[in-house]
Amino acid sequence: MKGSAYSLLMLAGIIGGGIFWSRLARKDERLIFIYAAALGGAFTGAKLAYLAAEGWLHIGEAGMWLQLATGKSILGALLGGYGAVELAKKYSGYTQATGVWFATIVPLSVALGRVGCLLHGCCLGIVLPPAWYTIRDRFGDTRWPAVPVEMGFNLICAAVFYAMRRKRMLTGQHFHIYLMAYGLFRFFHEFLRDTPRLVGGFTGYQAVALGCFVLGFTGYIRRRRSGETAGVLPGALVSG
Repeated sequence: MKGSAYSLLMLAGIIGGGIFWSRLARKDERLIFIYAAALGGAFTGAKLAYLAAEGWLHIGEAGMWLQLATGKSILGALLGGYGAVELAKKYSGYTQATGVWFATIVPLSVALGRVGCLLHGCCLGIVLPPAWYTIRDRFGDTRWPAVPVEMGFNLICAAVFYAMRRKRMLTGQHFHIYLMAYGLFRFFHEFLRDTPRLVGGFTGYQAVALGCFVLGFTGYIRRRRSGETAGVLPGALVSG
């Protein structure tokens, strides 16, 4: 039941994004190609980042194939989706910035995806002594509320970027700011998540989180230097 709910949430997100991009594509059909590239890049990046961060540790364990098939990383999805969109824009000759709404829609999508994590019982926080903020897992252990905290962070991001868009603040930079903010958040939040420690107490996801921050920072600087705010497409979802 929980697995089916997780799948339904993912399917709802894909269908919703497809409808949204189909409407945008009425003005430029290249946008549906960009959406498809974003989707493919996100799925590929999510899987590769998971395999690199912890998937390889499950090789040889019982239930290995199920673990490897279902594991994925939101951080990897951001990196893969961003890179795929940049390539799709270059290939199709689309030159406008396409991220005015992405910084609102992606945090909402991440928060929705984390509902699936709650139902599935994954992405847990570390075990802590009982406190007002801890939650119990299916075995009764009290843990840091990693999933609710991440949902809250992303909902706050969505509200902030919505307000920034209405006030036309830093137009064309919102997604870059989100990549930096989420990358830093995940880097420090990993210390409170129950994920495999690889070297010196750090996790593989922290390396990916730093990659998100660096990507957002370089994108922000590049956009600022080029002054690329003209021709920004209202309502687009990826890159920018």
